[in-house]
Amino acid sequence: MINRRNLLIALAATSWVFASEQNLVRAASHKPLLKPKRLQPGSVVGIVSPAGATFIREELNIVIDAVKGLGLVPRLAPHLLERYGYLAGKDKDRAADINQFFSDSSVAAILPIRGGWGCSRMLPYLDYQRIRQNPKILVGFSDITALILGLNAQTNLVTFHGPNGLSSWRTTQTDYFRRVLFSGETVTFQNQKDGDDSDRLMQVKYRVQTITSGKAKGRLIGGNLSVLSAIVGSPYLPNLNGAILFLEDTHENIYRIDRMMTHLKIAGLFDKLAGFVFGQCSDCSPDADYASLTLEEVLWDHIKPLGIPAYNGAMIGHIENVLTLPIGLQVEIDADAGTIRMLEPAVQ
Repeated sequence: MINRRNLLIALAATSWVFASEQNLVRAASHKPLLKPKRLQPGSVVGIVSPAGATFIREELNIVIDAVKGLGLVPRLAPHLLERYGYLAGKDKDRAADINQFFSDSSVAAILPIRGGWGCSRMLPYLDYQRIRQNPKILVGFSDITALILGLNAQTNLVTFHGPNGLSSWRTTQTDYFRRVLFSGETVTFQNQKDGDDSDRLMQVKYRVQTITSGKAKGRLIGGNLSVLSAIVGSPYLPNLNGAILFLEDTHENIYRIDRMMTHLKIAGLFDKLAGFVFGQCSDCSPDADYASLTLEEVLWDHIKPLGIPAYNGAMIGHIENVLTLPIGLQVEIDADAGTIRMLEPAVQ
């Protein structure tokens, strides 16, 4: 039988640890906002594998060609093609590649080959003091959500929810990447007609649905719902008080989306949001064996009662063209127009 006094001591200790972790996040959010330097033609880009392994070397060659096509110079991380099961090497080695590139003054940006799984595992091994002293561009999406959020939470560095190396790099994606990271523009992100809709009278794909009308300003925080929900309660999730939260996901049953949204709700993360945006949920379907809510019903159930400007259907997610969104930067959303407007440049 557990001793009551020991149980109380253990609970107090657990509460102290959790409070200490949250204090670290709050302390980071009160540090001055750090912006990396913008990209220039000929800037060096460090290519890393912080999550899933690359089993086919040709995929790396494709990423190298994409970086060169942007007018940039690729540099390969030492552990880039290592494998540890489904991971791209051991956690400490993958973290060492990130730390090394942040220490290297000749490297301007860090680009992952792909997502997959594994970024959360290496967050404890990153040198956040070194990263804060050497701010530079880090961009990625999907599992890279944990990395871009973790760095922002710990250092207040503006990171970027944007393409991985194996993204499409088609015209729209490349244009947003250049405007945000090369030109330093204050971009307004808005859904565009998909190719299939170009000759229609109306838009069918990527339609915006307003959940609650209005405009809101705040720091833009977000990424993949599955990955973000898995770091709740850790020191690697930024403070969401007054934030604009955006979420997306892929290949999840609707009930799992509901479960993760419920997790965020009962953890109190929705309580002090300024605004909310949901992007695309690619190949998210009901469970075949049971009746199901729709994705729309799940979002309205959780978000409508908040009474904050919110919309669904943004062109954010596992789609052909991945936008380059600044994490931690002040933006304004218009839930009726379906826009996210940067209020300042994200790079120096």
